[in-house]
Amino acid sequence: MHYVYIIESEKDSKHWYVGVTSDLEKRLAEHNAGDSFHTNKFRPWILKTCIAFHDRQRAEDFERYLKTQSGRAFTKKHL
Repeated sequence: MHYVYIIESEKDSKHWYVGVTSDLEKRLAEHNAGDSFHTNKFRPWILKTCIAFHDRQRAEDFERYLKTQSGRAFTKKHL
């Protein structure tokens, strides 16, 4: 399975991040360890939403959509 996930900073809920992975627990641990340049400033992170896909390409396409302006608006409203 491939997961599109949304994590939120425990310190400041205005900061959140969208990503894709096949190992959700490992990836969240990497974010919280500071291994990701984009998320190391706002640690610790909590998992807010996770959506599973059988197909990696569909997961990547959905992640890319969520990172667009309309995708971010969708996320704020529905996820």
